[in-house]
Amino acid sequence: MTAAPRLLLASASPRRLDLLRQIGIEPAGIVPAEIDETPGRDELPRALAARLAAGKAAVVSGGVGGDAVILAADTVVAVGRRALPKAEDEATARACLAFLSGRRHRVHGGITAIGPDGTARHRLVETAVAFKRLTRAEIDRYIESGDWHGKAGGYAIQGRAAAFVRQVNGSYSNVVGLGLFETANLLESFGIMAR
Repeated sequence: MTAAPRLLLASASPRRLDLLRQIGIEPAGIVPAEIDETPGRDELPRALAARLAAGKAAVVSGGVGGDAVILAADTVVAVGRRALPKAEDEATARACLAFLSGRRHRVHGGITAIGPDGTARHRLVETAVAFKRLTRAEIDRYIESGDWHGKAGGYAIQGRAAAFVRQVNGSYSNVVGLGLFETANLLESFGIMAR
């Protein structure tokens, strides 16, 4: 029986690492990919998620040689055709939460794996999320928690923002940062099995 190839995770996200561990997959290494994440002119959120995941995987694959499977992912939170930013400051987080308040939005997850032979396989996951109408006090408390920092759309569903979510249709793990069903199937095609 042939040994499974090494897996390198092209992400510094602790959430993605935790999600992989949840299904019994432990990467041999973590190699974060630095790419420009600026949306292209008229680029739709779904296409943005796919492009960013593919770009991160390609950057890491080109830098480490061909002896491993590279897994990369990206998450884009969107309302209609508008992709919301990752919140790096309080003003951005507050604006995102105010925009999401009382609305349904979509979380687009792009996933790419590149095999040792350079074969790239891609998946797109889409989850619909509905937020309750948020009061100013609720937004203030959430901002004070710091739970929003670095998160797409300014919130983390696995944290305190869970209290804002009325409904989730689709993959919950995709909203956290990595669609596990799709990832497990993608990695299995390269000989890496969930345990």
